[in-house]
Amino acid sequence: MKRKRIETPMDAPRRPGRPRDRTAHAAILRAAIDLTREVGYDALAIDAVAARAGVGKATIYRYWPNKELLLAEAVEAIVRLMPPVDTGKVEGDLMILMGATMVMYQDPAGPPLLAAFIAAMARSPLIAERIRNGFIGARRAAMREALQRGIARGELDANTNVELALDLLGGSMLWRSLIGGESITEAYTREVVRRVLKAFGSPSTVSRPASGRSARGKGRAKA
Repeated sequence: MKRKRIETPMDAPRRPGRPRDRTAHAAILRAAIDLTREVGYDALAIDAVAARAGVGKATIYRYWPNKELLLAEAVEAIVRLMPPVDTGKVEGDLMILMGATMVMYQDPAGPPLLAAFIAAMARSPLIAERIRNGFIGARRAAMREALQRGIARGELDANTNVELALDLLGGSMLWRSLIGGESITEAYTREVVRRVLKAFGSPSTVSRPASGRSARGKGRAKA
């Protein structure tokens, strides 16, 4: 179900005034992200953002009346649409997409930032909406398309629960890294993809151990 977008003052046309300094603007957004990762959303302070970005507090308050709106825009700024991926096989597509997610978890800054985002989502519906539909949404949408192509090609069962498959793919990494404190390796990523595809594979592509045992039994009987 498509989530309703939360309208905010950021969505309204800006009033005429002094144009933004693009360099300062980018520095402020970057500082907001860095400090959120370092101290968390609750401890995030405009004073600290201003000091880190090398600007005055007045510059920040001119465009963002509070830290919630600042971080919401900062989250949108780091969203990168996943490049189109279509290897012709659902496994190849998912390995590329999950590989990109693996790199994010392997980055020392990745897990602390994700943990800070999760905390911020619990405090702010606006930030939660921006993260779900942007930072997380872009990755989830790309994998959803890959799974849907797999269904269309007959690689996955026609009745595949795509949203459940997405939860298993993304949730496994989140749990292992943030809850379990374990590293995300290429071997683990490949195993997750393989297990999910086996669970949702088309009957024509899933091996049937029972049939195999039956065939071996017949062979022994003939012998």
